[in-house]
Amino acid sequence: MRPGSRLERAAAEAVVRLGPVRLRVLAGRIAEGRPRAAIPSSVPAPGFAEEARAVLAAQEADGVSDAEAAAYLRGVADGHARHADAVRVESVWSGPGTHPVPVRATAQVLVELVAEAAHELLLMTYSARPYQPLIDALTAAVGRGVTVTAVVETLQGAGSALGGAEPAAAFAAVEGMELWHWPVGRRAEKGAKTHAKIAVADRRVMLVSSANLTQSGVTRNIEAGLLVRGGSAPRRAAEHIAELRARGVLERL
Repeated sequence: MRPGSRLERAAAEAVVRLGPVRLRVLAGRIAEGRPRAAIPSSVPAPGFAEEARAVLAAQEADGVSDAEAAAYLRGVADGHARHADAVRVESVWSGPGTHPVPVRATAQVLVELVAEAAHELLLMTYSARPYQPLIDALTAAVGRGVTVTAVVETLQGAGSALGGAEPAAAFAAVEGMELWHWPVGRRAEKGAKTHAKIAVADRRVMLVSSANLTQSGVTRNIEAGLLVRGGSAPRRAAEHIAELRARGVLERL
């Protein structure tokens, strides 16, 4: 198969969206010779049908046999899995820095994470206030076709701990962004809060931090976090949020 072919591009997109396990399943369906029209609906997983159709269309356009396409997809899945297993973790800090111990700044890491998202971006925060570099990065992400979702606390959920505008209002300028919350009526314990602060790009990069999505949180306060690249943690976090949405624990604002 020639470099830069449509199937190569489609497989690269599919493994990011579906992960190596489901890409292997797609390869198996193709190798089995199943009817082309039935393959996209054969796995009830988010995004599978769309990616399967793209891969099948690319295979047909390139004139690649089922055996060759299946083998190539399995190779892509194996390569992605090996690469994903190479986990890199670095510390991220807000607030004052020191010259003897250089560390990554939360504001810079957060904006870079948003900027590198190609398909899916998930945010979760307790408090939020408009922070223009982040708003600009989110707007650009939506503009290039990234599905951007944020789970935020509400004033009702926070009780007297938060004041001013609703945290969701911080993202009002980002058209096309989905906002979700944890309804108070679905919280088993009184006083429970939406207190997680994470950002996940394409299920492969995750920032976990004590910093809220406010200018104080990402620049002025002393806040600490970890940036995780690779491994299962970013994917599991995204899958957990997706499952909370699917089960109705989280609700669209």
